[in-house]
Amino acid sequence: MRIIEPGFTILDELDQQSLPVRIEYCGRICYKSENRIDSDSAIPFVRKMAENGHNSVLEMGVATLIVACSTSEPIRELFFRQPKFLQIDQLENNRLLITGSIRAYREMLLFHPEDAISLAIGLFLRQRHPYFFETLHLASGEKSIDNIGVEKVSLAAVEQLAPPQLAKHRHLAVKFIVNRAVTHELVRHRPCTFLQESHRYCRYSADKFGNEVTFVKPIFFDEQSEEFAVWKQSMEAMEQQYFRLLQTATPQAARTVLPNSCKTEIIVYANLLEWRHILELRTSKAAEPSMREVMIPLQQTLCGRYPTVFV
Repeated sequence: MRIIEPGFTILDELDQQSLPVRIEYCGRICYKSENRIDSDSAIPFVRKMAENGHNSVLEMGVATLIVACSTSEPIRELFFRQPKFLQIDQLENNRLLITGSIRAYREMLLFHPEDAISLAIGLFLRQRHPYFFETLHLASGEKSIDNIGVEKVSLAAVEQLAPPQLAKHRHLAVKFIVNRAVTHELVRHRPCTFLQESHRYCRYSADKFGNEVTFVKPIFFDEQSEEFAVWKQSMEAMEQQYFRLLQTATPQAARTVLPNSCKTEIIVYANLLEWRHILELRTSKAAEPSMREVMIPLQQTLCGRYPTVFV
């Protein structure tokens, strides 16, 4: 048995990586298979995710684009169709600023293949990232898109946007190491994307987990208190019962005895606008203490980085 403190990491390094690399890193947290990552593993991994329809993993890669049209007609068509899960700002001279995940762009093509802007974006992204779109049909010869231009917006350019646009188009991934009770609350924030360590598939009796279950220290009890001693004894008993079940049952069956105190890793990916909403709720005095334990320092960090958004 192992007891750890909760914590979080803002995954800044992923912002400098290619879309396949960042998606693989996030996707492998589910099975704790990060040891399989190497210089050649990203593209086969994301190709498999796309082929098998593991869409939640493809939400961990976001692209911001400028779409320029010679007339306003394609823009009217796009807004009429209302593609889901995209952040869209209309700029001057028939231009659009669009941010979406790979999943959102794939579904825009899947559900609106006749839309000119959808097709232009699909062709643009497929040329650069074919492995995401190999299973989708792009009707490249069925609709003229000669009057639509698409270009990628760099992260540095996104960072220079005015505060209202910065909040909508700048996405940030944060990895939390917390107990299961906290993750149950986190996943209620619908606009976010989540990937979480799976107790269904992870076998904690394995060597890579140190042959032990890891628990998060509860904020409620002092380590010298009788309450903490009761909690610790309970966790030790649950670990032994879990290992006993693993002798004859699968991890997904054995996990039924694991308590909320079990450590889990979860990556939460959202734009700054949603992070602001999350922090307003989860740092208040009414919030759950274990949630406040990680959210208050995260709020302090983000206020320092983006003072025009987190005021």
